[in-house]
Amino acid sequence: MAAKKILCLAGDFVEDYELMVPFQALLAVGHKVDVVCPGKKPGQTIKTAIHDFEGDQTYTEKPGHLFALNADFDAVKTQNYDALLIPGGRAPEYLRLNERLLDIVREFDAAKKPIASVCHGQQILVSAGVLKGRTCTAYIAVKPDVEGAGATWCAINETATNACIDGNLVTAPAWPAHPEWIAAFLKVLGTKITL
Repeated sequence: MAAKKILCLAGDFVEDYELMVPFQALLAVGHKVDVVCPGKKPGQTIKTAIHDFEGDQTYTEKPGHLFALNADFDAVKTQNYDALLIPGGRAPEYLRLNERLLDIVREFDAAKKPIASVCHGQQILVSAGVLKGRTCTAYIAVKPDVEGAGATWCAINETATNACIDGNLVTAPAWPAHPEWIAAFLKVLGTKITL
């Protein structure tokens, strides 16, 4: 297997597990992951938030960790990457206001490169206009946005542990879906793991 170079779009209050777990899992199988944030440089940090499901009508939010960025958003050239990773949390809500970031998503989609997005990350896909005619899942509160963007909603199972694959697009509702979502992304990437 040839190692892939993956770009990750993140920002302050990205969901901790949705950044940390795929980042570490992709590194563990030999891929390179560049994590960038508009307005920040390599070595600077972003704050993460932990979203949990504790019986309330929506998720709760707690402070997460500091995550050190390892690449420069301003230097991103999509042709240098094999795939795109978009974690959720609150970061996508404001990241989608950055036109260059949306152009990056559009360039990955136009090139049919693998895109993995989870939870609220799909807000970025909606704003980039890449969901029309696609099948997609997301955090349930993002369902109106996904359907409004012209996508077919992929139902969430009872435990929110399922992923949805539509060609180069791999989506999941939230971090409980990591095992299926990351496995599906690795499959779309062409990563072979033998035990």
